[in-house]
Amino acid sequence: MTIYHSVDAELEALQRETFSYFLHETNPRNGLVVDKTAKHWPASIAATGLALAVYPVAVERGFITRDAAVETVLATLRFFWTSPHGPEPDATGYHGFYYHFLDMRTGRRAWQCELSTVDTTILLAGALTAAAYFNADTPPEREVRTLAEALYLRADWPWAQHGGLTVTHGWKPETGFLPYRWEGYDEALVLYILGLGSPSHPLPVESYAAWASTYEWRTSYDCDYLYAGPLFTHQISHVWIDFRGIQDAFMRDRGIDYFENTRRAVLVQQRYAIDNPLGFAGYARDCWGLTASDGPGPRSLEVAGIQRQFFGYEARGVPDGPDDGTIGPWAVVASLPFAPEIVLPAIDYLIHDVDLKTGNPYGFKATFNPTYPTRTTNPNGWVSPWHYGINEGPINPMIENHRTGLVWRLMRGCPYVVTGLRRAGFTGGWL
Repeated sequence: MTIYHSVDAELEALQRETFSYFLHETNPRNGLVVDKTAKHWPASIAATGLALAVYPVAVERGFITRDAAVETVLATLRFFWTSPHGPEPDATGYHGFYYHFLDMRTGRRAWQCELSTVDTTILLAGALTAAAYFNADTPPEREVRTLAEALYLRADWPWAQHGGLTVTHGWKPETGFLPYRWEGYDEALVLYILGLGSPSHPLPVESYAAWASTYEWRTSYDCDYLYAGPLFTHQISHVWIDFRGIQDAFMRDRGIDYFENTRRAVLVQQRYAIDNPLGFAGYARDCWGLTASDGPGPRSLEVAGIQRQFFGYEARGVPDGPDDGTIGPWAVVASLPFAPEIVLPAIDYLIHDVDLKTGNPYGFKATFNPTYPTRTTNPNGWVSPWHYGINEGPINPMIENHRTGLVWRLMRGCPYVVTGLRRAGFTGGWL
């Protein structure tokens, strides 16, 4: 498809629009970012961590002043440092980790959710990004750096192992540690690197080897790659870490790096959409992107003589599914650094042919599904009524990593990231 619009202008507009989410869906008193634009919805600590990584981009792009950004970043870091921290069921965190969802006003645990190790990782990665960017010798920016480091050093990574080598998904005060562990290739890459880099409570080196031993290397559509189904699992660690040219033992054995691995996963997504084995409407060369996101279900319907099962929020993946015809535009945008030659036409298609931004204050809605029958005149089928903070969050930094490499450059200078990478066995490239 020919792109008739200024690529730079489109990307700049997407960055500005998605930043609006964090301007308007954040509690200015505590910096908490709402998980979803529904009434009375709680904050997500992952969305809040992504916001901390977005502010440096927003300052560089002129979307907000440096002083205003520092004010919000400080409100966020002060809240997490001073909020109730302990085993009580209504606390905010425990052992340096935080509950997945928090009340937007009080900051206390919401929905009896879990103390989440990976969502805390995203929060801490965002804090370290802010610390790397706000480097001026002024009292507010010094406090940003002090609080970010203190929060990172408080995380007790060995506690989260619960006697095993790999890290558990989390903990609940009512029932203890969750039965699941971070095993199999997924978004936990950045978790293990930050855990290994801690000078206060580090993970043992053996934990990374134990995690990597659970990887699945496979071939899909003539691409050999480290498998994970949903697109976000291949992307989230790359928001912060520049994996170009650096390799751990697993990748050295296969002659590629994690950046190239994600590129292959993106290409598989496009190939799957072109092949369209389940015959969903809309799938095409410029219309792809299966990931963890919102959906029109749960509901079973007969559509054009075929019984279809539609899901709600689900980790959709390629090529093994689940797949119900739901596409996540944000995951396409977050693929930009890896395969711009297929992502830029897809972005242009989603903006101008599918028209997924008109009337939406924060850019793309979470998902759409052309197969799902709706009672509206929308030619694109079902469109999610919501925006999600964890969908909005990767867009800004990943566009910026493609344009200038800002977040990658900041984190290459973070000593904890460098230490974690080296302890995990990474060598080469910028290391």
